[in-house]
Amino acid sequence: MNPTALIADDEPLLRERLCSLLARLWPELQIVAQARNGREAVEMFDEHTPQVVFLDVHMPGLNGVEAARSIARRAEVVFVTAYEQYAVTAFEQGALDYVVKPFDEARLADTVERLRAKLARAPEAVADTVEAVIEKMSAELRRHAGASHWLQWIKASVGTSVRLIPVEQVAYLRSDEKYTLVVWEGGEALIRKSIRELADELDPERFAQVHRSVIVNLHQVSQVDRGPNETAEVRLKGRKDVLPVSRSFVHVFRHM
Repeated sequence: MNPTALIADDEPLLRERLCSLLARLWPELQIVAQARNGREAVEMFDEHTPQVVFLDVHMPGLNGVEAARSIARRAEVVFVTAYEQYAVTAFEQGALDYVVKPFDEARLADTVERLRAKLARAPEAVADTVEAVIEKMSAELRRHAGASHWLQWIKASVGTSVRLIPVEQVAYLRSDEKYTLVVWEGGEALIRKSIRELADELDPERFAQVHRSVIVNLHQVSQVDRGPNETAEVRLKGRKDVLPVSRSFVHVFRHM
């Protein structure tokens, strides 16, 4: 019997490209199903039980790693990803393989050879390592997802232009009643967003609210001077700005 495969990717053109390459590199492989997301991939796998599954890592709803948990012990899984950094950690043990988008035919040919060899082995021999690699990849995805959860850019009007300010370049933010002043390496700009909203959106490992009207980039702080009545003042690297720290927020610096 010819080997069978399922392809899951939310981008139709990439599914077609992968099908075309596999037809040339592995003519006897039969593509029995194509899925648009992880949930559909699991359903189609249960229906067709292919021997090989190509899973895009990032798909809407159920992602590729979550889908792999349901099928890995019953098939050889190849992850498809546009972010090679996910794969480096995940595939150290070599139990699975991965291909990076856009597809490189020579790299895919290596994957095909590895799959041919694995299909000749008993499934029990790889079951435990498959599960371990999926767990590693899941942890890597969670780590990257957590990092991207926080605000990465601030959109601000500067004259007649709209600027996208990388948050790591922001020194501090200071609000009045209607606007918030964004001070960053390239200058200053006003935005219509409150300090309260920004405090919820910015990474707390980098930014801290130090006053009801001020958020500071902790990486930009050069020193903190104690003031009267359990208040303080923050001085920034390479700047003359002095920012107030109120009694409610002075605890931010007690363990620094």
